[in-house]
Amino acid sequence: MELRHLRYFVAVAEERHFGRAAERLHIAQPPLSRQIRQLETELGAQLLERNTRKVELTAAGSAYLERAREILTQVEVAGNEAARIASGLQGRLVVSCVGSATYSLLPAFACTLREEIPDVELVLRGELLVPHQVERLLARDIDLAVLRPPVDETALTVRTLRTDRLLVAMPEGHALASRRRLNVKDLRGEDLVVHAGGTSVMYGAVAALFRDAGVEAKFRHEVAETSTLLTFVAAGLGLAVVPEPVSKLGVAGVTFRPVSGEGATIDLCSAVRADDNSATLYRALEVLDRVVRSAAGTKI
Repeated sequence: MELRHLRYFVAVAEERHFGRAAERLHIAQPPLSRQIRQLETELGAQLLERNTRKVELTAAGSAYLERAREILTQVEVAGNEAARIASGLQGRLVVSCVGSATYSLLPAFACTLREEIPDVELVLRGELLVPHQVERLLARDIDLAVLRPPVDETALTVRTLRTDRLLVAMPEGHALASRRRLNVKDLRGEDLVVHAGGTSVMYGAVAALFRDAGVEAKFRHEVAETSTLLTFVAAGLGLAVVPEPVSKLGVAGVTFRPVSGEGATIDLCSAVRADDNSATLYRALEVLDRVVRSAAGTKI
């Protein structure tokens, strides 16, 4: 039995006439009659009662018609689903972001994805540090990571999305808040709040910034999440050097000033598995690029 047998039978059952069914199927009537007889022989049941004027369904034929329609519908659904997945219009996508992108870029990206490819199940993982993102990418737990370089893993493809300025986050009323711009040397002797050393790219970036300026960095508190970092700053536990998008988080009691000098920037990148050829992922990367470009004027 083949799917064509089911299609032929459904056409005859619906038309109640072999001639009209043959015209509908764009085949000759004799081959159609032979195919229906073959189907009945294989099933061991008469499906149709034939006479010179019309065709009627037997009880077995009525039951078989219902099931045949269900099967053909499911085959069509399966084909449409496969085509949509192959074109990136349906599927599942797991996206992770570092803290600064979680609060700024991720909302606009997720919103645009849902508008453009609503049948893709989108799973978001926010506030993940870079080593954890790399680990989960390689384990295939996530499909797309928005992170800060460096990423030394040849199995991943990393592309720069944009370059963010570095800002100093400080409590409102701090003595340095009266300055419009700060130099790293202005932070000499200040207690600093940083992301956890050993697991955060920002920890290394801030340490390098101070080292290159010849200033000793006083790391007093290490935290895992960006929101916690700003809470510590608001509480007066220290200052923090952060990417500019962090200023959009809007934690009360914290003000920001730009850092001047060489090296006072940090890149934001996308990372995917080099062997991932998912059409859904390609669509998502295109959306991500457009969201970043459109947001360039707002500095998110």
